[in-house]
Amino acid sequence: MTETNDYSPSNAGRAGETIDIQRLIAVFRRRLKLFAAVAAVVFIVVAVVMLRQTPLYTATSNLQINTRTEQVVDSKAVLSGLNPETSVVDTEVEVLKSPELAAAVVDSLRLTEDPEFNGRLQKPGLLGTIKGWVGLGADRTSPTTEAGREAERQSVINAVGQRLGVRRVGLTYSMNVGFTSESPVKAARIANVFAEKYIESQLDRKLDATGQANTFLRSRLEELRQQVQEADAAVSSYRIANNLLSSQGATLTEQEISAYNQQLAGVRAQEAEQVARLRTARAQLASGSSGDDVGEALTSQVIQNLRSQRAAISARVADMSSRYGPLHPDMVRSQRELADIDAQIQAEIRRIISNLEAQVRVAQERTASVQTSLNSARGTLASNSGASVQLRELEGNADAARSVYQTFLDRYRETSAQAGIEQADATIVSRASIPTSQSSPNVMLNLALSIVLGVGAGLAAVVLAEMMDAGLGTTEEVERKLGLPAIGSVPLVSSVAEPADRGINPIDFAVKKPLSVFAEAFRSLRTSINYAGGSQGSKVVVLTSALPGEGKTTTSIGLARVSAIAGSRVVLLDCDLRRRAVSRALGLNAGAGLVEVIQGTATLESVLKLDESSGAYILPLSSVTATQDIFGAQAMDELLAKLRTSFDLVLMDTAPVLALADTRVLAAKADMTILLARWRKTPARAINSAVKLLQQSGAYILGAALTQVDVNAQSKQGYGDAGYYYSEYKKYYTA
Repeated sequence: MTETNDYSPSNAGRAGETIDIQRLIAVFRRRLKLFAAVAAVVFIVVAVVMLRQTPLYTATSNLQINTRTEQVVDSKAVLSGLNPETSVVDTEVEVLKSPELAAAVVDSLRLTEDPEFNGRLQKPGLLGTIKGWVGLGADRTSPTTEAGREAERQSVINAVGQRLGVRRVGLTYSMNVGFTSESPVKAARIANVFAEKYIESQLDRKLDATGQANTFLRSRLEELRQQVQEADAAVSSYRIANNLLSSQGATLTEQEISAYNQQLAGVRAQEAEQVARLRTARAQLASGSSGDDVGEALTSQVIQNLRSQRAAISARVADMSSRYGPLHPDMVRSQRELADIDAQIQAEIRRIISNLEAQVRVAQERTASVQTSLNSARGTLASNSGASVQLRELEGNADAARSVYQTFLDRYRETSAQAGIEQADATIVSRASIPTSQSSPNVMLNLALSIVLGVGAGLAAVVLAEMMDAGLGTTEEVERKLGLPAIGSVPLVSSVAEPADRGINPIDFAVKKPLSVFAEAFRSLRTSINYAGGSQGSKVVVLTSALPGEGKTTTSIGLARVSAIAGSRVVLLDCDLRRRAVSRALGLNAGAGLVEVIQGTATLESVLKLDESSGAYILPLSSVTATQDIFGAQAMDELLAKLRTSFDLVLMDTAPVLALADTRVLAAKADMTILLARWRKTPARAINSAVKLLQQSGAYILGAALTQVDVNAQSKQGYGDAGYYYSEYKKYYTA
């Protein structure tokens, strides 16, 4: 069949979108033993480890950064005092923690010979003895090489640094230096030595800085003295070489430049005039003029005479043109004379233009000559000025060298006077006293920490176990993890039976105890089958599971018997060709069965077995093993069609889906398929894989049912399921 469920995991999970406190409590109750075991183990281990720790004592000395310093001499120190700011105080805290200071304390107190800090000198405990037996223990022989001794010393320095605790007191300038040791006397002594070595290190830094400054200043003074002498000699030599003993030459040059500037202005004006006249004449000719209106042509006597002659000839031509024709000899001769005069006028105009060009060139050459003389004078002035600049630079260098030399000389005298009067930037306010009580371990705190760690580990174990639990515990988990409707829950007989009834075989329990919760589980499953598909007649139902051992056979027999007792005509087919589970459970050793009916060697009526206790019919399997795909044959379809007409309910107990392909063939022929899953055992992934295989075969999956449910455990742990309320409705079955 091709029907599909409209049920989906998203719809099933909507109720779980909010945190359900009752569900969390149920999970915790289910994992209570695991929680208690893990919490107890962690608590005991942590408590034992912490309580077996060696008692330690902490002594503390107090230092203070000096905010006021003595001023013995009125001069600046080479290494300035500390500025009592927050960052400076925090920096000094880190200085107190430095390995160099710890090394000074180790060397001063010879702590490399103390077994508390030198692991080589410690007596081996139980763990050390075991390591020694297996060859993993540390070498306890004294190092013979320099590298070995230095490595051992560095190990002691690290151990001492780990015991040191330095902190700033609030926002003050005070610092507490604490040290922890197994001996209270040793703790106080080492804490005080740390404070003393810190003060000594400050004085040593200042003494070293002053000595290095004096050495540096002495060497620099010799260099600066030589530089001053060389600078003075350079000034004298330059004055002599450039004849800069007086400045009178510079004044004459300036006067000469002034005169040249006046001349240059005049010749440039003349040049501009000549250029303007030439440009105007050319512009008139370019605009279409014949040259008569050019300024120089208007004043030319030659052009004026030629114009008079032309006027006379023009009058004669005009007179002859009225009396003679254009080809008359006199007329032609007069026109030639007129053209000759016009040519002479144009030649004269060209000569005037050429003359203007010559005047412009002369003016330009005059301007260039004056400019050259001016440039020469300026070059002389620039040479004198450059020499003066160089002289001033040399004099400045000499003054600067002399000033630097004097500054270094004064500073050298100050640092020499400061030697021996350096002051530390911190003082010891209070020395460490011998502690009277241990600082660790804190018994109450350790016990509280053990409890916290134990509870945390227990909760983590519960969470981890819940995350790794792949089984199905409630119908809500069936719907959420599989996306299938939960259609029933078959309890474990031992969890619902009275003590006197626990010896009854589970397949007989529903018949012998028809009012029990076990029988009611099958009636509930039968109701789900009856209401599936509406008013449809007889139904063919496949019962299967993903893996073996899920309770398919018990469920199939119980469902068949309960349905038959209710008045339905029921037949149960044993379709597990490998196991013959139904036949074995009912003790049916038939010579012929389902295989023979399909193969045609036996009739249906001859192999059907009646279950006398319930009235259900059983179609068993013989011991003959089928070698071909009998369920996919046409004979199987015909058998199912015949069973539909004779029975109200046809049940088929099949093999696991993941094990054999037979079940998928039968599921495709049936009206519906019911997947069975063992309570809290069958992995959800395996069931999902089975669902996919069945859906690929076109099977209609009615839903999933849980089997072998421990009702007593579920009533305590299965919140959200009907079994959770078993204690409330149990009286209906016991009555």
